[in-house]
Amino acid sequence: MSPEESLWRFSLAVYGRPGVDAACVGLQDRLGTDVNLLLLVLWAGAVCGAQLSGEEVKRLASEAAGWHRPVVAPLRGVRRHLKGVEGAEALRQAVKAVELESERLEQIRLCRASGLRPGAPDWDAAEANLRRLVPDEPAVALLLAAARNHKGE
Repeated sequence: MSPEESLWRFSLAVYGRPGVDAACVGLQDRLGTDVNLLLLVLWAGAVCGAQLSGEEVKRLASEAAGWHRPVVAPLRGVRRHLKGVEGAEALRQAVKAVELESERLEQIRLCRASGLRPGAPDWDAAEANLRRLVPDEPAVALLLAAARNHKGE
């Protein structure tokens, strides 16, 4: 499996765990955290065994922003705007599908920019990577627990 596919499968599995979606959206809305970057740095430690430096995280954040701001964020805004609009549910679902694909493409960009490949997990590295983005957040424990339940298929 390619690193890009590994990251995407990991992200879907972790994000699908109870409470993770709410925690990620909370970090996104409160702190402006890019969820795809958050999942990448978690994957870096949990799947690749890599601890990222502060400079690496900054570089990857810049890479993420170059796609996220002009593509993902506007799609999310449209989807959220359409929520509850009478007669717009089919359009909202179509935008949601395009938004998800834009997130997948962002992850491909991030994965390639990271140069990482799956290896052996390093949970200390995974925690350190997360704390570079969200240092004092209780969500870190939830994300680590969800990642530990990922089977790596």
